[in-house]
Amino acid sequence: MEPLAPITCKKFTLRFEKTLIMGILNVTPDSFSDGGRFNTLEAAVAHAKQLVTDGADIIDIGGESTRPGSEPLSEKEELSRVLPLITCLEKELNVPLSVDTYKPGVAKACLQAGAHLINDITGLTNPRMQQVAAAHDVPVVMMHMLGTPKMMQQNPVYQDVIGEIHTFFQHQIKTAKNAGITQLIIDPGIGFGKTLHHNLQILKHLERFTDLGCPLMIGPSRKSFIGTITGLPVNERLEGTLAAVTIAVQNGANIIRVHDVKQCKRALQVIDAIRSV
Repeated sequence: MEPLAPITCKKFTLRFEKTLIMGILNVTPDSFSDGGRFNTLEAAVAHAKQLVTDGADIIDIGGESTRPGSEPLSEKEELSRVLPLITCLEKELNVPLSVDTYKPGVAKACLQAGAHLINDITGLTNPRMQQVAAAHDVPVVMMHMLGTPKMMQQNPVYQDVIGEIHTFFQHQIKTAKNAGITQLIIDPGIGFGKTLHHNLQILKHLERFTDLGCPLMIGPSRKSFIGTITGLPVNERLEGTLAAVTIAVQNGANIIRVHDVKQCKRALQVIDAIRSV
């Protein structure tokens, strides 16, 4: 298999000689894990800087909770949460800033303010988002989700979860390239319209997605499937996250999206060293 080409995020370049870490920065009052912790600009900036110190290669900034059952947010409210932060961090950090949004208007404003890539949970299915990404010539993380955040965990059903997600990505990669988007990262969407069994199947068979020729991102951090297995609350799922990250990287993940950057960085140093022998 051909080595992955670097991804250019405006002035930054992501290379895949090692596993990259996307640090999660939620500026929301209601995210499943850290809702309300970074609601002030000062707290959010301080946390972003700590994530970079801890080893984050990318900071992913989200202004709307997409936990199961969450209600959609207005574009105006989402922008009021993320724009001041992106404007500030673009000047103060030396890593790419990702905007975690499915709204084209939010993505456009954030890119104009200094964001470097888009993380779209709806997998570039909105033609307007395709236009924004192409116009700004930025990479996009395309995630797979069955349904919407409000309804996605209400009895999700697949005949072949791996095959159906793979087919989705094949179609969306072609659509994106036809729209002029050449740099894509794919994310199978752990916990987004998937049961416990679906999530485990994705992690076990992640290598099935490597033939698509795109960097592969996985986001198991503190997710409910870990809580279901271990019986532990959100703030006690670090060990489960590390186990999921280890399996994911062994099976082909190039980027991990996590809350606990310092601990995952240390684990990845060992994982990558073993894999490089």
